[in-house]
Amino acid sequence: MEKFTTSQAGESGKTGGVAWRSLARIAGAAATSIAVVVAAVLAVVFAATLVVIGFMATALLGLAAFALRARHATPSAPSDPSLLEARHMGGHSWVAYGWNERR
Repeated sequence: MEKFTTSQAGESGKTGGVAWRSLARIAGAAATSIAVVVAAVLAVVFAATLVVIGFMATALLGLAAFALRARHATPSAPSDPSLLEARHMGGHSWVAYGWNERR
């Protein structure tokens, strides 16, 4: 059986360790690069999501403004003279105006 001196054993182990260290560094660099790319893609997707939410909120506010404007606009005169003006007084009660002046 052959005996190794400490200097021979250390050199043999050192060569294998350097190879594993360089392989680990390459794998670490590849993993870091992949993580950076994934983070960049997620950042772009998140930013695009915020832009879409902003557009939808703007459209919703615009539609709400148009609805409020239409709600507050009152017609000046009825287009059909046979229509009666009536007001809801609560419950099942309605009061009609101008019906007794018709002939």
